[in-house]
Amino acid sequence: MTELIRAFIAVELPETIISDLRRLTKDIRDLGVNARWVRPENIHITLKFLGEINPAIIEKIGNALRETAGEYSPIKLKAKGMGVFPGIKRPRVIWAGLSEQTGKLIEMQKTLEERLEVSGFSRDTRAFKAHLTIGRIKGRSDPNKILKAIQESSHFVTLTFNIDRITLFKSELKS
Repeated sequence: MTELIRAFIAVELPETIISDLRRLTKDIRDLGVNARWVRPENIHITLKFLGEINPAIIEKIGNALRETAGEYSPIKLKAKGMGVFPGIKRPRVIWAGLSEQTGKLIEMQKTLEERLEVSGFSRDTRAFKAHLTIGRIKGRSDPNKILKAIQESSHFVTLTFNIDRITLFKSELKS
């Protein structure tokens, strides 16, 4: 029996942006926001979560990635500000936003989604929202602390960075 692989497609970030996100995370943590923080070196832009896949279809996925990436010149982005999903009343995910050519990123993600659908993957039911997950709220969190973090992070912005490749990742769940 073939062992399935948990996988997702994402964009890796340059080290300079990871360093900036490390500082942002520390600032939010220092405000007392209670969360499980994503290790900065693991922060990425998720384009598509694939779930459990058979290793035999990796080549098909690779073809979809190459074809999609080949259609787009590098996309310029900046990380900017922070917020929460789904909303301030019941926050679950803390994210850093993206700006600059986000429309082009959304278009590329849609193209990738269409190519993967042809390969047998179902479309995501939720619209793609370009962001960087930096933490997940633990239990109940004080909305005033989160609001303060959002306000104090409104100035956060990184230098422009280029997206010039898409990567297939293996994901291993750990406690």
